Amino acid sequence: MPPRPRVVATDLDGTLLRSDGSLSPRTRAAIAAAEAAGVPTLFVTARPPRWLDELADAVGGHGVAICGNGSFVYDVAAREVVASRGHDDTMMAALVADLRRAVPGIVFAVERADGMGAERHFLYDHERADAHAVGTFEQITTGPVGKLLARLPGAEPQAFLAQVAELVAGRVELGYSGAVGLAEMTAPGVTKASGLATWCAEHAIAAAEVWACGDMPNDLPMLAWAGRSFAVGNAHPDVLTAASDVIGSNDDDAVAQLLESLV
Repeated sequence: MPPRPRVVATDLDGTLLRSDGSLSPRTRAAIAAAEAAGVPTLFVTARPPRWLDELADAVGGHGVAICGNGSFVYDVAAREVVASRGHDDTMMAALVADLRRAVPGIVFAVERADGMGAERHFLYDHERADAHAVGTFEQITTGPVGKLLARLPGAEPQAFLAQVAELVAGRVELGYSGAVGLAEMTAPGVTKASGLATWCAEHAIAAAEVWACGDMPNDLPMLAWAGRSFAVGNAHPDVLTAASDVIGSNDDDAVAQLLESLV
């Protein structure tokens, strides 16, 4: 039997949460039981801070979540971003200018510590109806930007993402979380792995003492960093190949079963 981890790091959507976005009672209980047994669960997600408030009662004693694909550390109970690693303003402006020249019609939004900012034509079906700033790119980037988002209305999603990937290679981290047609860009070196590694270093936890769970390509850096990695059965093919272990699906509460095995 492998030694128990000191922390279980898990993605949320498609991994810990069911396909309807809910946290099942079984999973909620498993998180609490594992923490009581000495193994806390740490949420590591592409979600922005404002999408985590509904999970405040499940975060655990440490009180925080790593979100925005590693851009933010969010104190969920206090509803406060306590650490962030964002884009350099000059580099981001140059990148945006290059993308506008190469991809006519592209539109942008940003995730900041204080909320979302979006250009007027940035529309995304899955965006929530939170209050957020709408305006020109200059108007929505008055504060530090954790995640830069881009869309091309009417484009074939995979072709658009492939074009963006080619244009931004080496300049930002492009993380695919499953959001169709949405290019999610963090600053160079900012990934779920970097956010998790920083948190673990602050708590004197080595990579070998971490188990990580995920389902999409933006989870791959975290899965590669952790001592043991778990892909849920519904994961992207690249994740299924990369993980050291494959467990059941998110709708079967697979991460809950993993946590229960530690108690």
